[in-house]
Amino acid sequence: MSEEKSLNFIEEIIENDIAAGLHNGRVHTRFPPEPNGYLHIGHASSICLNFGLAKKYNGQCNLRFDDTNPSTEETEYVDSIKADVKWLGFEWHEELYTSDYFEQLYDYAVMLIGKGCAYVDDSSAEEMAIQKGDIGKPGVANEFRSRSIAENMALFAEMRAGKFPDGAKVLRAKIDMTHPNLLLRDPIIYRIKHAHHHRSGDKWCIYPMYDFAHGQSDSIEHITHSICTLEFIHHRPLYNWFIEQLGIFPSHQYEFARRSVSYMITSKRKLLQLVNEQHVKSWDDPRMPTISGMRRRGYPAAAVRQFCDMIGIAKRENLVDIGVLEFCVREQLNKSANRVMAVLDPIKVVLTNYPESQTEHLTADNNTENENAGTRQLSFSNTLLIERDDFMEEPPKKFFRLGPGLSVRLKHAYIITCNEIIKDENGIVTELHCTYNELSKSGQDTSGVHVKGVIHWVNAADAIPAEVRMYNRLFTVEDPANAEGDFKDHINANSMEVNTKAMVEASLKNAAVGSQYQFMRKGYFTVDKDCDASNLVFNQTVSLKDTFAKEMKK
Repeated sequence: MSEEKSLNFIEEIIENDIAAGLHNGRVHTRFPPEPNGYLHIGHASSICLNFGLAKKYNGQCNLRFDDTNPSTEETEYVDSIKADVKWLGFEWHEELYTSDYFEQLYDYAVMLIGKGCAYVDDSSAEEMAIQKGDIGKPGVANEFRSRSIAENMALFAEMRAGKFPDGAKVLRAKIDMTHPNLLLRDPIIYRIKHAHHHRSGDKWCIYPMYDFAHGQSDSIEHITHSICTLEFIHHRPLYNWFIEQLGIFPSHQYEFARRSVSYMITSKRKLLQLVNEQHVKSWDDPRMPTISGMRRRGYPAAAVRQFCDMIGIAKRENLVDIGVLEFCVREQLNKSANRVMAVLDPIKVVLTNYPESQTEHLTADNNTENENAGTRQLSFSNTLLIERDDFMEEPPKKFFRLGPGLSVRLKHAYIITCNEIIKDENGIVTELHCTYNELSKSGQDTSGVHVKGVIHWVNAADAIPAEVRMYNRLFTVEDPANAEGDFKDHINANSMEVNTKAMVEASLKNAAVGSQYQFMRKGYFTVDKDCDASNLVFNQTVSLKDTFAKEMKK
């Protein structure tokens, strides 16, 4: 019997809430990205958590865009976020925007002013920072804190009407300037920002701060379980304070720890630097930890979901080995990717005893791990291409591939023996003359000859040139976000190597963008969107070597 997976701490909370009849047993979550960049692997974990909980408990999950900062938000990011969520396999209950609630949020702010719980402050950012105090040093109130309700009402209305420039005034919550939690020392609720909004245009020139918009948006949507990352744990008292003061639906915030992945950056601000400073080509560069980058590289959505499930959630932050993610990718592709042959560094092989005018077709399995994958036909002639490193002129004792006088089996084909080496004027081997054993055809071998080595090949007559992009880690250190110096100091200058001399089997001639293959003995590769009718381009998705699986067996 399989062992049932234990509940994580948020599932325990939800099940206790359901048992207690809280919210009539209803579960309603949300995924609230800010549309100021592309989503990354960290967001994937949050997506799987929020949508997964809603699915598990027959609830609903909203996709809400936290679009309260017009200067950093773009429709491009909105579209990419929706595409990423759908690609991961989830459908949202409603597509919503914090900007949908601007009028309601403004009314909430007016309510706070009316209760004497908010005031307009004319102080500069520098003055407010000084007045706020520090840990162990209480803040001090300024003269604006004692403004009358009527004056605050009038000034806030004038802020909305656009009568003041950016930075001239803010609206602050009136809580406690001596509170040990600095976030409760009269936090800013609204600031003036004369900027065009991607949805509301120029209707508004004041915008709510995240801490004010977040909880109230949750409440408006009747979110039962508002799940955030751990850095927001100190914001929860403020989240609760606003809801209590306004007397609105009591959404509740819960926090889980971020899961960083080794050799990756999961800060949208830093990822934007990589793009803007052209350290990578785009947000969906296959080296990027963005969901769109992983999709372009060839990571299956199921592998990303499996990874998020494997690492789970906890209350303590840690760094996850990137090998765990690559293990999940290999496991999924092993089942789904057809096997094909591609020679990345070709050397010519001429079969001297195979008729020059003859071509035969051999049957090859597409994927022995998938009985429904079928077979394909491979053409075979007297001129082939093999990998240069499958030949050694002076092979060591346990080299079971091709060398002078050595024999090897060609996958799906025949056993061949190397008889002669052809070199150019620089002494570089350019061609191998071999003989094939006519009786050794794969599946019909009656030769009685046994060889230990099997290598892949392509038929020189119909092989297709391809560009193959090989990828290494984007960073040279395991934890670039916390490494010494600027994170960009640790960018790997050799994170991408472009191979333009590869040759692939003829069956790949019409391979569609996004199609995934295992290049036998080389790794998993995906057709890139840069390819066209005259140029076939593959991205290396992941190598065949799996160090994480070996560690698991230990």
